[in-house]
Amino acid sequence: QVRLVESGGGLVQAGGSLRLACAASGGTFSNYAMGWFRRIPGKDNEFVSLITWNGDSTTYADSVKGRFTISRDNAKNTVYLQMNSLKPEDTAVYFCNAQYNGEYYWGQGTQVTVSS
Repeated sequence: QVRLVESGGGLVQAGGSLRLACAASGGTFSNYAMGWFRRIPGKDNEFVSLITWNGDSTTYADSVKGRFTISRDNAKNTVYLQMNSLKPEDTAVYFCNAQYNGEYYWGQGTQVTVSS
């Protein structure tokens, strides 16, 4: 069983930056592709970004491309999401996700609020 704990959320003004982290335990972190999703109030969960197990490939939603950067440190069992040029529409609860061989695990989420 993989446990994921997100951190780094908070309140920031538009144009600002935040760096989210997701620490994993209970599994072999380097086996898992890791992703970030977000839940905006009143909407379904939205894909944000994904990184492969070894970090050699990344994918981004169009809405965050060029502003967000996903990375991972397999030695620290941690995946990061660097968020720059934040917009009020980025306000959401951000979740990290671990995927491997049909297994999916989710963290509890961290709130990001961007004020205009």
